[in-house]
Amino acid sequence: MPEFVVECRTVLPPGEAWRRLTTWERHSGSVPLTRITVPTSPPTGVGTVMIARTGVGRVGFADPMRVAVWEPPDEGGSGRCRLEKTGRVVLGWAEIEVRPYAAGTHVRWHEDLRVRGLPGVFDGLTRAVSRTVFRRVVATLLAE
Repeated sequence: MPEFVVECRTVLPPGEAWRRLTTWERHSGSVPLTRITVPTSPPTGVGTVMIARTGVGRVGFADPMRVAVWEPPDEGGSGRCRLEKTGRVVLGWAEIEVRPYAAGTHVRWHEDLRVRGLPGVFDGLTRAVSRTVFRRVVATLLAE
């Protein structure tokens, strides 16, 4: 199970960091070769479904996810969201947390990302690539 963690700090208040990280369609421009759709009606909450479609042309796969925990930050407080991957190719979960830190926010993205059929010998590579990609995703989403 290749788990990885990405942590960073931003000058944004927790509510704004949360909004930027959990407006799912915004991830389309941040995750390489991936488009996000949200077939569930807003607002986001437990049960919201999103589908990350990764690929080029007809070659690719869908990574459907469902919000299992939705705890937005109250005024200046902490927040947590847990996504569970429900697809046939990409398995696991992701947790996004925001909490106040000094004059901004501490962000933590913790994920267990498994690819069905990929032998465990590739866990280290999967972890390293995922950490690099999601470090960039988080930085891009918070910088916009």
